[in-house]
Amino acid sequence: MRYVAIDADVGRRLDSMAAEISELSRSAAAKLIENGDITVNGSASNKKYELKVGDVIDFSLPEPEACEAKAENIPLEIIYEDKDILVINKPSGMVVHPAPGNYSGTLVNALLYHCGDSLSGIGGVLRPGIVHRIDKDTSGLLVVAKNDTAHKALSAELEHHGIEREYHALVRGGFKDDTGTVSAPIGRHPVDRKRMSVHKSTERGARDAITHYEVLERYGEVSYVKCLLETGRTHQIRVHMSYIGHALLGDEVYSSGKTMFEKRHAPLFCGQMLHAKRLTLTHPTTRERMTFECELPSNFLRALQILKSD
Repeated sequence: MRYVAIDADVGRRLDSMAAEISELSRSAAAKLIENGDITVNGSASNKKYELKVGDVIDFSLPEPEACEAKAENIPLEIIYEDKDILVINKPSGMVVHPAPGNYSGTLVNALLYHCGDSLSGIGGVLRPGIVHRIDKDTSGLLVVAKNDTAHKALSAELEHHGIEREYHALVRGGFKDDTGTVSAPIGRHPVDRKRMSVHKSTERGARDAITHYEVLERYGEVSYVKCLLETGRTHQIRVHMSYIGHALLGDEVYSSGKTMFEKRHAPLFCGQMLHAKRLTLTHPTTRERMTFECELPSNFLRALQILKSD
């Protein structure tokens, strides 16, 4: 892995920046620097080295320790299931697949209990059957592949924008127009490596990202919108809506401050108000075009009810 320092990185310590980029602890990053596994401009460096514009940081990260997800008896809301696919309504608060520091309580753990060995192996031992993901605090539909043939077909359809994903969200502020499109590349934030941000171009690892939106209802300082993904970048809707001045309600990462509605009704918000409500795909075996829908979660419905009555 390689990273090139930009203006915002000037003066930062190497161990601090390396920890953010690699998502390791600072002490672990310092150890790699000491061992020569993290270099600056091709040479070993000191953890206290202060970065300059253009510094090239190369990482030789150790292979992660082998780990396999375990089956857990966690209830699932199954919208559809056959021998090839499974469509799930994921609740807010559930992580899709295990990751370092979070190996239990995920959707994958629940799927392994429900499906046993009947899951695609393409995603590896930590992501069996997972074709696409939604954020931990985003609720709604996602499709799971129960064999490798189905996984390959769904992945190809996703890559060529054949799978339609419709999200509903509550966002801050009013809109001048009823519909619009945000076309802006998304990549890692230049300073906070755990966030995503809009970039001017697709350089430095950013990728094209397109979100279409439609305003469904207006409630003064809050708007109810529908978003259609043309691409599927990490945190895409959250980043794009924040970029155009309409951050999602409840989003602690991409929103600055809270609306009066959020402050008055704080118990309704446990993460961003974003729900994957509708999913359309081509069945990998029958080639039938299929559409699935699920109801908004109770806190989302309650928020709409309050907004309509105010």
